[in-house]
Amino acid sequence: MINVGIIGTGFIGPAHIEALRRLGNVAVVALCDSNQASADAHAQQLHVPHAYSDVAAFLQHPDLHVVHNCTPNHLHAAINRQIIQAGKHVFSEKPLCMTLEEARTLVRLAEEAGVAHGVSFVYRQFAMVQQAASMVRNGETGRLFAVQGSYLQDWMLEETDYNWRVEAGKGGASRAVADIGSHWCDTAQFITGRKIVEVMADLAIVWPTRKASQQGAATFGGQQQAAQYDEKPVTTEDMGFVLLRFEDGAKGSFSVSQVAAGRKNRLSLEVSGSAASLAWDQETPQQMWIGHRRHANQILSDDPSLLNGDIAARARFPGGHIEGWPDAFRAMMAAFYQAVEKGRMPERGAADFATFHDGAQVMAVVEAIMQSHQQQRWVKVQY
Repeated sequence: MINVGIIGTGFIGPAHIEALRRLGNVAVVALCDSNQASADAHAQQLHVPHAYSDVAAFLQHPDLHVVHNCTPNHLHAAINRQIIQAGKHVFSEKPLCMTLEEARTLVRLAEEAGVAHGVSFVYRQFAMVQQAASMVRNGETGRLFAVQGSYLQDWMLEETDYNWRVEAGKGGASRAVADIGSHWCDTAQFITGRKIVEVMADLAIVWPTRKASQQGAATFGGQQQAAQYDEKPVTTEDMGFVLLRFEDGAKGSFSVSQVAAGRKNRLSLEVSGSAASLAWDQETPQQMWIGHRRHANQILSDDPSLLNGDIAARARFPGGHIEGWPDAFRAMMAAFYQAVEKGRMPERGAADFATFHDGAQVMAVVEAIMQSHQQQRWVKVQY
């Protein structure tokens, strides 16, 4: 049995725990939170036997093999470093850290320590995303021309929507691009097998000042009734539009927004090639549209018997038994824990999950997007 500890119990920590428990060979033995009362309460709620409020003490828990970092963004770098220095395998929420320089350091430390390292880019784990990547690899789309899409949400639509992610000191200089645009970029690069090498961006802040509830607000939390508010200046973007150049000359574009009314978590992506186009929408994850010029278009479902043989096993249930975000999250953990069981990372570029290398490369894309917006010009991705 692999013993695992979780640091952070907000929106995403319990999702990690649920996915890990579905693997069968993993035991979540300890968690750590910002204070002992919160840690004890969450440990009881989530049926985790041990609770800590100090990371150093948590990392000394007996026979702890793997640690998941589910803390707010500004804590990622320091805690990831502590986990690596303690000799534990590490799985980090994204972003890997706050700056590209920190990311490069973490990659080096993880490689030197010989620990398994993963980053939570979950969308590449959906069966239909795996199918799209397989079709591109096998030449079924022909020569790739373009990649386009968007990642749209509405949970920051109103002036009274506020969260720690808004604050640059906690969430980073970028919000919408780093938080959800990073997922789009990783998914696009995974499907195409091509890296983004140059960007041109135009970003926008919809609410230069937001009203923050004095009671605080959770990620994706609902509207509070009769709340009292403090005025808070906003320096992180609510939405943006980005032009892309890929390493093989293909072009692309995507938009990102956390203020798109009615869009809850819509990551959509379309790949256009000389033989066919492919389109996928995370809110209808069991389907992929395949576009043709000279015969009827198709809607492919995630029935294992209909998928390419090299990835058919990624759909774990018969057709019609819809698999969604929690199932992709489980698949991500299953892939990472194969490396944990072996005690070593796969060869560079061969991992079936996002590694610290991938986390750092996407961070380089995000930094280039921010620089492009500030300077209003094309910027090369430096990674």
